[in-house]
Amino acid sequence: MNAAEIEKQVRTILTKIRPYLQRDGGDIEFVKIEDGIVYVRLVGACVGCPSVNLTLKDGIEQILLEEVPGIIGVENLA
Repeated sequence: MNAAEIEKQVRTILTKIRPYLQRDGGDIEFVKIEDGIVYVRLVGACVGCPSVNLTLKDGIEQILLEEVPGIIGVENLA
């Protein structure tokens, strides 16, 4: 799978996750993929939320690790 295909798959998954974040007043923006790490920006109600790391690591990251070959982590740039 090349870089463009990986990015497309990541963006597709983030689009599916987005409504769950929006339901609670948050949102997610794709920034880039670099060295197997997906960089995102959690915005809205996610900023300052005590559950942001749980959402990022136990939710978003786990889904991407399971679904997208070559992804090794997710980082929030907020």
